[in-house]
Amino acid sequence: MTRKQKRTTVIFGALAMLGLAVALVLTALSDQVTFFRTPTELLAAPQENSGRIRLGGLVETGSVKNAETSGVEFAIEDANERVLVRYAGILPDLFREGQGVIAEGTLQTDGSFLADTVLAKHDETYMPKEVADRLKEQGYWQGEEVSATQ
Repeated sequence: MTRKQKRTTVIFGALAMLGLAVALVLTALSDQVTFFRTPTELLAAPQENSGRIRLGGLVETGSVKNAETSGVEFAIEDANERVLVRYAGILPDLFREGQGVIAEGTLQTDGSFLADTVLAKHDETYMPKEVADRLKEQGYWQGEEVSATQ
């Protein structure tokens, strides 16, 4: 082999190793990805929502109920749909009806959402940017400016 052929072989070998490393990292991270959905998007294509999901919207007024065995039940709504959420933990202090919220968890076969994390707004002007953007797209947003400080 000539010197040029050896160099070309080494370069292609290094590129192949780099490609393999990138593929392995992306495969490992795909299990950690959490997709954001609104209730309308979640119910429109339930077969696409088989993994971990972030469900965002507004807590429906009058929907918060303390269930004896399963913790708390409440509904998250957007302009078109609502999804019943079950959460077996302590809700954030700022969790209120009519406020923006994100629940992380999985969609159940009965159409309800089993949350393991609930995130609420942190002051009077905040709503999670993803939730506010989706509500604006649907014409359901009634707030002023979004201030998403993270």
